[in-house]
Amino acid sequence: MKIDSVTSSYRRWAPVYDLTFGRITSAGRRRAAQHVTARGGRALEVGVGTGLVLPLYGSTVSVTGIDFSTDMLQKARTKVSEMNLRHVQELRQMDARTLDFPDGSFDTVVATHVLSVVPEPERVLAEMARVCRPGGQIVIVNHFSAEGGALRRIERMAAPLEDHLGWQSNFPITRVLGNPLLREVERDRLPPLGMMTWLVMERIASA
Repeated sequence: MKIDSVTSSYRRWAPVYDLTFGRITSAGRRRAAQHVTARGGRALEVGVGTGLVLPLYGSTVSVTGIDFSTDMLQKARTKVSEMNLRHVQELRQMDARTLDFPDGSFDTVVATHVLSVVPEPERVLAEMARVCRPGGQIVIVNHFSAEGGALRRIERMAAPLEDHLGWQSNFPITRVLGNPLLREVERDRLPPLGMMTWLVMERIASA
């Protein structure tokens, strides 16, 4: 994915995102919010988008959200204001490849449907690991490539359209499993039809 493609595609998506893709992926967002709320502390949401998860967090957590798209962020800020979401500490425009936070700033870092829509996802994951404290968790909800069958064929057919669609259909889970600072602790399939994956990784003290 190219950064200008991400910008243009999410400018197109912003007005209708909540009613389209947002509804399809609601199960993963609800589970992420429940998990982060149960952990409490400081949380960073990478790719906060239009703020669909923000109302779902409880008061036990202090949430910072970042997104590259100013169009998406405007929608998120409106939600925070209109719904008086006091647990949201701040929303900032930021490139996830170069997070402007000190090492170990957060207890939990969450990315829902983000890693397959950003340039250099391995670099984004490395930044997520850097700003997560040792013993903290990285929570990922994402679509990863099927291993075979009809869905795999459809993913391959859609691959040439990724810059227009704004996401990578051909995105294997191995791309997020190789960071030496992260240890997988939980994995599950999510609706619709098991197309989405729930993945939790723990930030270890050192490589």
